[in-house]
Amino acid sequence: MRVGVEVGGTFTDLVAVGADGVTITKVASTPRAPDEGALNALEESRVSFDSIVELAHGSTIATNAVLERKGFRTAFVATAGFRDVLELQRHGRERIYDLRYQKPRPVVERADTFGVAERILADGSVAQPLDTEAVHARLLPALRQGNYSAVAICLLNAYVNPAHELELAAIIREALPDLFVAPSSSIAREFREYERASTTTISAYVQPVIDSYIDRFTASLAARGFHGSFSVMQSNGGRAPAKAIRENAVTALLSGPAAGVIGASRQAATSGFSNLLTLDIGGTSTDVCAVIEGKPQLAQEYAVDRLPIRVPVIDINTIGAGGGSIVWVDDGGMLRVGPQSAGADPGPACYGRGGTAPTLTDAHVIRRTVRPEAFLGGRMAIDVDASHRAFQGIANRFDMSLEEAADSAVQLANANVVRAIQLISTERGLDPRDFVLLPYGGGGPLHAAPVAEELGISTVVVPPSAGVISAYGLIASDFVQYSSLTRHALVDDGAAAFLRGVFAEMRAEADDRLAKQGMKGPFAYEFIAAMRFVGQAFEVSVTFDSGELADISVEGVRRRFADEHERVYFFGGEAAKPIEFVSFRLGAILPLAELPVLKETHDSRLKRSTVDLYQGGAWCKGTLMSRAALSHDEILRGPALIEDPTSTLLLPAGWQAIRDSNDNTILTRQGANA
Repeated sequence: MRVGVEVGGTFTDLVAVGADGVTITKVASTPRAPDEGALNALEESRVSFDSIVELAHGSTIATNAVLERKGFRTAFVATAGFRDVLELQRHGRERIYDLRYQKPRPVVERADTFGVAERILADGSVAQPLDTEAVHARLLPALRQGNYSAVAICLLNAYVNPAHELELAAIIREALPDLFVAPSSSIAREFREYERASTTTISAYVQPVIDSYIDRFTASLAARGFHGSFSVMQSNGGRAPAKAIRENAVTALLSGPAAGVIGASRQAATSGFSNLLTLDIGGTSTDVCAVIEGKPQLAQEYAVDRLPIRVPVIDINTIGAGGGSIVWVDDGGMLRVGPQSAGADPGPACYGRGGTAPTLTDAHVIRRTVRPEAFLGGRMAIDVDASHRAFQGIANRFDMSLEEAADSAVQLANANVVRAIQLISTERGLDPRDFVLLPYGGGGPLHAAPVAEELGISTVVVPPSAGVISAYGLIASDFVQYSSLTRHALVDDGAAAFLRGVFAEMRAEADDRLAKQGMKGPFAYEFIAAMRFVGQAFEVSVTFDSGELADISVEGVRRRFADEHERVYFFGGEAAKPIEFVSFRLGAILPLAELPVLKETHDSRLKRSTVDLYQGGAWCKGTLMSRAALSHDEILRGPALIEDPTSTLLLPAGWQAIRDSNDNTILTRQGANA
């Protein structure tokens, strides 16, 4: 069996694919001990541990460690005179008129930062050797007395010449073997001092958390008879062996959302859809992403708790609009949904675990767009009266019926989702009408059709078992590792040869690193150059196919940059100004030998009946049926509810659905061209 286990904020999902078919399991998450939820899912699935040849895992543990400041005590070592880089940060501020604005708080306190005497210049030459005597006399005793679990090293210009960082790291490892050491040249070998320091310190801060989690989880697996390979999902949409994550934990910060995008896009590709806007509505948040020609868009930097992290990540926009999002009234008397969430504990009021705040899930229960008797396939009891009590205050406040209040909350959530999708489409030069909407997660199929209609999208593709697509994405993703390198150079007559030289250097380093991790090729490579016009402050990412580098010309390099600059900024296509290379990123990819096939797994005992739904301000009759009962090529017209054990699909009036041979359910607006 190949098994993916994804720990979410509210539920932990499992998908197992083997010779006997597909096994789906969904259990409540255990936020205080996420590995317990993962083990619960494995045990409830009844998959034999000794039959698992490959286990892929995704978890929010690293992200939560940063957000909740629950990492291990970390020291930061910089070049003498530069120890305040984490405090100084950047001049820019997110809210320029906020007189009480505070910069984000680093994960390392200033008292835990140290300086060492050394100096490497911007060209890589050594101006002052590392003062090893001072390291032994002052730094090592301070680290020993500080009770640190990790140390981040970020020396000036180490991205050009990492010799001093590596020398210092070796000294610390020899003297303090129990201390995890993270040199910036191994984490983010790129210029921009603050971003490099922030990335390195966050990686060091969460590394002991990840290590202890992996140790605990793998020990529990071994005790139950697991002897297969174990991999962890990364933010870039690829997996890595657990050994690689132990060396650079920062790559695993957003593993769950990334897995969902990969799983959904690969399942949609089986039906021929490649330009997608993904919509993942889970228990605590909504994630949206643009997929162009089958490839999720990558961002080269993102932020967690406003702290920058300079590693590739699937470009996902997240808002607080999940099933557990709390519906509330602000000081101005306006109805709001999220970002506060009831989470997994206590969860929505209808869960019966002590929650009293109205949530989006409670709104669906009141509207009957979520049937209590069918929640999680009927395996979880739902308290309808608790949902009514939770919404009564809002209904009274606005002089509405319970149904009107619940419907208003759902419409507001839809509006928030529409805005989130516009941020990653319209505001980046993409027309949503050129894409299909791909919803998944427990709540995605419930909201997809109204959201699509608002955006002018005529086709919605719902994958099978949509509520556990992130878990499927874990075993449907390739193995991917990225490395970076800053190397300034003008795009002149020698640019093509320079480009080939950098690629060869980075490829050799990547091959050596992957071999040490036990990974065997052949590998595919994605080579990205960060380029800009001379004088610009920021770069444009230009992708070069490794196969074309042998024949590319200087004119070809310039044209490739000009086209990308024109696409991003709507000018610069003439490329008449001087251009320069700034930095490079290489992705080494080990593709899956075979894509696991996801199919409907539940029976079709719920053939067809009717259900009362509240939509558009009134109750209406709709068709109720199981997804598996929808035969291939049968056309179902809304209004309707289509259920499976992981999610509910809402088909409004004016829409029709058909299940194709790949078990994807295709929704189209009646009268629109699919």
